[in-house]
Amino acid sequence: MFPVVVVHGGAAKVPKERSEKFMLGVCSSARTGYAVLRGGGSSMDAVVEAVNHMENDPTFNAGCGSMLNIKGEVEMDAIVMDGKTLASGAVSAVRNIANPIQLARLVMDKTSHTFLTAEGANQFARSMGVPEVPPESLITEHSRMRWINKLAAGTNPVECQMDKMGTVGAVAVDSEGNVACATSTGGMLIKMEGRVGDTPCIGSGGYADNQVGAVSATGYGEAIMKVTLARLILFHMEQGQSVEAASDLGLAYMESRVGGLGGVVTVDPQGHWAARFSTSNMSWAAAQKDTLHYGLHPGEDLTQSIEDPL
Repeated sequence: MFPVVVVHGGAAKVPKERSEKFMLGVCSSARTGYAVLRGGGSSMDAVVEAVNHMENDPTFNAGCGSMLNIKGEVEMDAIVMDGKTLASGAVSAVRNIANPIQLARLVMDKTSHTFLTAEGANQFARSMGVPEVPPESLITEHSRMRWINKLAAGTNPVECQMDKMGTVGAVAVDSEGNVACATSTGGMLIKMEGRVGDTPCIGSGGYADNQVGAVSATGYGEAIMKVTLARLILFHMEQGQSVEAASDLGLAYMESRVGGLGGVVTVDPQGHWAARFSTSNMSWAAAQKDTLHYGLHPGEDLTQSIEDPL
């Protein structure tokens, strides 16, 4: 068994002019998570650090690059789950927090609850000494222009499913065979105020169980929730399917049953991993055995030494 971390930067169409930023972002995130594992850190530490890294990158729809709701405001969701204990922490509709993934972990570590939402989550953040940031610090010019353009074009939520650009996530296996997942998002562009998607919902946006594996999902949240995509994939793995086959089966079922598109990163406790998607693109990267794997297009798997710069 070889420790591994696999990250995704969202399953959606990536404009050519932004593809390099997405690839650099996920590769840097995977390196960050892998450094934790090489230093003897846990899979939970690795996925939180990897996702935290992407939340701080304005390229992605999480943290400082989050998409805007119908009112032009940022509301963010996140989840973590520990495969050893099945402990989980999640937050939804949080505002003015730079790193919701850190807050989700605090929910898991410091409360008897699993899921805090909206003002309650923000109150908990203040009680934990998590600093609030100005709302404008989480809004990029890119996200503001997409909000303006989408409002002008119309607000059909089905047409917005491909605008869930850049939701981030990670799964990992550490040297002791423990698995973990983490997922974070700014949600769907021009969503209704208070809308919560799949990301913070256990079994949908993520799931981790040492007896089976771990999944982090991205895509059209309403569809992902209807089929509980992360847990569905782990069900197929329980039936003997490989990480790749199980991921494909889950995605195919979601598309055929409810017309939803998306992507996942998946691991099993032995360190086998997969990055699969039904959308036109998904930025992803995996680090294992000092090798970095990464891709953006279907079937793409580029590799290089973890020590070499891109």
